[in-house]
Parts: sequence; C-alpha cells; structure tokens
Amino acid sequence: MWLREKTLTEFIIEEQRKAPGATGGFTALLNDIRLACKRIAYLVGKGALTDALGRAGSDNVQGEAQMKLDVLANDIFLRTNEWGGHLAAMVSEELEQPYLIPAQYPRGRYLLVFDPLDGSSNIDVNVSVGSIFSVLRCADGVVEPTAADFLQPGVQQVCAGYAIYGPTTMLVLTLGRGVHGFTLDREIGEFVLTHPGLRVPEDTSEFAINASNSRFWEPAVKRYVDECLAGKAGPRGKDFNMRWVASLVAEAHRILLRGGVFMYPRDSRDPASPGRLRLLYEANPIGLVIEQAGGRASSGLAPILEIKPDSLHQRIGFMFGSRHEVERLERYHRDFNQREYDAPLFGSRGLFRAPA
Repeated sequence: MWLREKTLTEFIIEEQRKAPGATGGFTALLNDIRLACKRIAYLVGKGALTDALGRAGSDNVQGEAQMKLDVLANDIFLRTNEWGGHLAAMVSEELEQPYLIPAQYPRGRYLLVFDPLDGSSNIDVNVSVGSIFSVLRCADGVVEPTAADFLQPGVQQVCAGYAIYGPTTMLVLTLGRGVHGFTLDREIGEFVLTHPGLRVPEDTSEFAINASNSRFWEPAVKRYVDECLAGKAGPRGKDFNMRWVASLVAEAHRILLRGGVFMYPRDSRDPASPGRLRLLYEANPIGLVIEQAGGRASSGLAPILEIKPDSLHQRIGFMFGSRHEVERLERYHRDFNQREYDAPLFGSRGLFRAPA
C-alpha cells in the first residue's frame, strides 16, 4: 500500500487541531512564510541566470554592504506576508524600524522578525545560504506596534525556524514541541516532512569558529579551542574537527543533523559591542530550534532565550550546539574568563595565544 508523505501544510493543520480555540490564523501565517521561502529558493536557484548576483550598492542599518539578493529576499518576505491579515508588523535585518502592515490590509495578532538571506556574502560562490524567522505575539490592544513591542525574550517566541537553500531546499521548524525538517519536492511544489523529531547529539568532536579572530578572543574561548586542537594528547583526550562556513543557517543545520558546537563569541575588537550576531532575528530563533532539539544555546554568560532584547538590532555573543560542549563553554566563562588560565598546554605555546 502506498503511503503518501505528509506535507508541511498538513503538518501545521494537524498541530492546529491540537490547540483548543485555534482559529486558523497562525496556520495561514506559517503557510505565507512557507511561500516566501519557496519564492526565495527559486530566486537563489537561478544564480547567474538572472541579474540578482553581486552587490546592491547600498548598506543596511548596521552599515553592512547589501547584496542584490538581500534586497530582493527582504521584499519577498514583506510582500508575501503583509496582506494575509495575520500580522501587525514585521522587523527585518534590512530595515531600521518596524514595518507596519499597510492600511489597505487587515492587521492581525502576531509579529514577524526575520533575516531574509543569512550568509549572503557566500551567494556568488554558490555556498548554502538561508532565511531565519521568528513569530511573536502582539500585545492585546496594540494596533500600531513600535520597536518596544518586539523586544521580547526568546522564550516568548510562538515559533521559529529557518530555510536553507543548498543542494536541496529545506525548511526546519519548531512550534515549541520538538523540531521537524521538511524538504522541498520541486516536482509537486511542496515541503514534505523528511526529518521528524530532530535531536542534537549531546556530545560531539566538531566545532565551528572563525579562527581569524583568535587574537580578540576572551580567555574562556581560547582555553576551549586550544583544548580541542590539542587532540588525543590534550586534556579532552580526543581529536576534534574544525568547521567554518560563514553562514549561520548552514552551521546550525549541520549541527542539528550531526552534532557540533558553533561559536561566535564576544571579543575585544569593539569593547562597546557585546557580540556580532543579532539577538532578535538570528540568535533567538536559532536558539529556540537548537534547544527544542535537545541542544543548548548561550551567550556564554546566560541562556540566549532568557535575555530580553534592548533594541531591534542588538548584537550578542552566541554559541550553541551539543549540550555538554556548550555547558563546558559556560563553565569556562564563569571560571576562567577573568584571569589567564594556568595549564602547561595553554602557556606561551598555545596555538591561539601570543608568546609571553
């Protein structure tokens, strides 16, 4: 007997039926997000066949150079999600202020935050990129949300997920009850459930960090990386592999499927900045996905999902992945971050420590 595969739409409807009093509005919103990701996947997949590659000649609110696809993907998210009547406003990496739903459309009870094209610097060399999204509730009685309405800690997310545009397009989603992966079947135009109940292994022998920043790392991070690189002869007693894709979505997807730990810690390059990644639409949604899959997400100093944002584009140090490794990093931040650590392996000969 042929068993038909479950589509994302069917999965969402089944979840809706488990929620007493559900009206279907949230289901419709998720279907709009799904459609936006499909449209972006099509655009990314065309590559050099369109005039969408290269720089846009403009900067975003953080002063970063925009790629053409950044601008196009942002517009796709806005246009696809503004009309359905389920949102009150949206926040994007590419916009300075919240985008209020235009007056000609009804406004709903949810807020959407997103990074329309994470890792876009990789697009011209055909490396995987993705979209990150998070849904929040809009407070009762709020008709025109302001920035303050979006400043909710990650534990208050209604759902979160990402789409990854690689050899296959996948959409990974959590509604707060586990994590599930859906693969885009291009023949039928539907996301199909292919990875139910994803779990991050608690232990790993793989880590991801941008080693070019090593001279700026704090002692806790230097200690951790040096221990990993010491291999079987070092205090960890095993060999580690190091990865770095420069795409948060690609790093998260690899860790979700096979384990690992990702680190983009705060460093000393800009003492006024507590980190590089954005809390609201990068760390929080990825953090919720990882935690719902049994992993851990942290700033090194506190659980990511417990931190209340203080601005729309707030940056933060971010590390996530296999639970035991992230807990070790948190312990090092508590115990070894205010003084130089003292261990023979990590003296003047440490790989990422300058000679005394």
